[in-house]
Amino acid sequence: MHELAVTESILEIATRHAQQAEAARVTDIYLVIGQLSSIVDDSVQFYWDSMAENTICQGAQLHFKRIQARMRCQDCQGEFELASQLEPCPACGSYRLTVAAGDEFFMESIEVEKV
Repeated sequence: MHELAVTESILEIATRHAQQAEAARVTDIYLVIGQLSSIVDDSVQFYWDSMAENTICQGAQLHFKRIQARMRCQDCQGEFELASQLEPCPACGSYRLTVAAGDEFFMESIEVEKV
């Protein structure tokens, strides 16, 4: 359900930047979402389709770029891609891990049509 709030934020940010750029409309929004962020693309798209109606963002295409989760071992400093849920370091078996990538969620870019 947190996708509703996330989608509201995407709309607010895109609208604000489009207005600052004196755009006629937003055509494309590029989102980067890490595997660990728990954002569901289909849910964001569902909310977007209704929320963007009658705004400068109506009809804008959402593009989702997924980032694979990578973990860094605090014991051996090795890095590895997380295949599914939490797993130990494949090099040394330690569970002392930090996230190196995969918890991202941000708007990478917005494309607009000028007035």
